[in-house]
Amino acid sequence: MAVDGELQRINEGLRQAGLSLRLERRGGRLGLRGPLPRRDGGEGLRTQRLSLGLPADATGLAEALRQLHRIEAQLAAGVFRWQTVAAAPPPARASDPLDGPLDDFERSFFDDPRRRRSLSGGRSTWTAAYLPYLRRLRHEGRGQPLSSGLLQQVLATYPPASRSRQQCGLVLGLLARQEGLALPDDWREQAAGYGLHRARFRAVPSDGAILEAVVAIPNPAWRLAYGLMATYGLRNHEVFYADFSDLAPRGEKVLRVLPTTKTGEHQVWPFLPDWVDRFGLGALADDPGRLPAVCTDLRRTTLQQVGRRVAEQFQRYDLPLAPYDLRHAWALRTIHLGLPDTVAARMMGHSVTIHTRTYHHWITRRDQQRAVDDALGRRSA
Repeated sequence: MAVDGELQRINEGLRQAGLSLRLERRGGRLGLRGPLPRRDGGEGLRTQRLSLGLPADATGLAEALRQLHRIEAQLAAGVFRWQTVAAAPPPARASDPLDGPLDDFERSFFDDPRRRRSLSGGRSTWTAAYLPYLRRLRHEGRGQPLSSGLLQQVLATYPPASRSRQQCGLVLGLLARQEGLALPDDWREQAAGYGLHRARFRAVPSDGAILEAVVAIPNPAWRLAYGLMATYGLRNHEVFYADFSDLAPRGEKVLRVLPTTKTGEHQVWPFLPDWVDRFGLGALADDPGRLPAVCTDLRRTTLQQVGRRVAEQFQRYDLPLAPYDLRHAWALRTIHLGLPDTVAARMMGHSVTIHTRTYHHWITRRDQQRAVDDALGRRSA
């Protein structure tokens, strides 16, 4: 049955989130399976089945997943009771016109072959970059059919020139394309506002400020993590999912980000190369365990949780910059040093379109300066 593929995808997401229960189909009905309190009242847990009596279809799957999370919460709080579960019939849920399109959208997202190469990265992207905006769509459009007007209404709930508005525009635009909805010609303009533009413009720290800030980190393990982000422009979680073997004394200092990360495997060169020694990063070639002791087992955590751990540590040390400031500073360094944008984008693990849009101001300034220098050079010649 087609539902089996969806079950496999859901259970993989539950595994990566560190949850113990799984959904299963028995005939045409859905249930749960996993460690549950003994029915006879004895101590401890053992693997058991719990029938939910829900049909094995898209609606039943959505309700089964909700009940699974509710039972997980009861187990965590120590209030799970078999009598209560047996006495409570599954709540009836009225069909919502948005259910079909949104279920199809989620299915097509995870069916994309690019997502299958990194299931953990796909799940992290879906949870952080897609799901918040689809939840807003469900909230705003409860009981309404999907339409271009509804998508514009949802987009307008985010502040102009904000990154959240830009990401919302991207997600809803993909949904509209799937459903064959015509969006306004100025949709991109309505959704404008990525990263460093206008209201979200941030003062990217200078190289001197980056080198000064590291002295505020007392823990040598976190100084190494900071140095990796500063030297290689890594995302927060990529610090813990990389191959450091080329940082050895005779290596080329090229760092390989592993395929388990958000955007898959890619290679990064240091900018600036002397920072490898400045931050003592060569020590990681022989002993990656010098990095902070952060759980990286994707069966028990997610890339998003690993990244949040880094951000929290920056706040704990009261650093005058955020982790992503180091990434932006790396990108600007490559622009000023003349690295082609296509190469820099590949090293950062994102598209040239995102790279150009995010760093448009500095790229434009660089290209204009080159044109001015060339014109003045021809005049003097």
